[in-house]
Amino acid sequence: RTRGNTAVSAVGILFNTGAGQHILKNPLVVNSIIEKAALRRTDVILEVGPGTGNLTVKMLEKVKKVIACEIDPRLVGELQKRIQGTCLANKLEIKVGDILKTDLPFFDACVANLPYQISSPFVFKLLLHRPFFRCAILMFQREFALRLVAKPGTKLYCRLSINTQLLARVDHLMKVGKNNFRPPPKVESSVVRIEPKNPPPPINFQEWDGLVRIAFVRKNKTLSAAFKSSAVEQLLDHNYRIHCSLHNTVSSFLIYSISVYCDLHTEIPENFKIAEKIQTVLKDTGYSEKRARSMDIDDFIRLLHGFNSEGIHFS
Repeated sequence: RTRGNTAVSAVGILFNTGAGQHILKNPLVVNSIIEKAALRRTDVILEVGPGTGNLTVKMLEKVKKVIACEIDPRLVGELQKRIQGTCLANKLEIKVGDILKTDLPFFDACVANLPYQISSPFVFKLLLHRPFFRCAILMFQREFALRLVAKPGTKLYCRLSINTQLLARVDHLMKVGKNNFRPPPKVESSVVRIEPKNPPPPINFQEWDGLVRIAFVRKNKTLSAAFKSSAVEQLLDHNYRIHCSLHNTVSSFLIYSISVYCDLHTEIPENFKIAEKIQTVLKDTGYSEKRARSMDIDDFIRLLHGFNSEGIHFS
């Protein structure tokens, strides 16, 4: 969103647009978001960045409880004043602070008009949160939303796309124009539905993300070229040596005599080159000439398995 502060006389608050403070003012959009969230009477809802409470109040009418997380004490005061003395007051819990530095509470669904600069870290904080929640209905900057749902081979397909889609089903629900906010941001927005996969795929996410990060640094390069970076080779060589040490693994290069075979702590030979091992894995799995931009989740799962089975790890 935009930088700086913008005064809004109708509320009497100086909104910090640099911190993503753009209040959703159109009641039709608010109602549409709530409808798409399919809220239940028994639900505990997590809301991030409630602002002056336009969405919050509508949700309080429909659910058991709303836990609203707000970093700005001034907006907390506005929200408290708005419901003070009403029957909704005892259904609202306000947490003041930075959501990225806070342990998430238990909740059934998350509904939020997020500060856009925390979009990516918040999505992964959500997706790695346990216990599982039912769904999240979130407002994002339009391009970010389109990246979340992008498919292999499309222009916006990136590491964010595949990481999110590994852990969740993601659907673009609707576009929201900038004039639906006060003050209007400089970008268009979209609402997205995120539903965690439960159970999640049986994959170490740190390992997965390490592989995907390397592949998508230059998503138009072949994987063979992407893995020839000296920084990548150094990292994987370091990890490989740790793996061999921890697992008392005898490198295949060393199994040439009984004496060496029996010495589980014999070091990897001086002529060992991680670059050759990496390229062998890429060729054996059939991904040497593939490009990240066109690879789907199954492709990366097979590639990760190929590396891991040869003792090459990414975390």
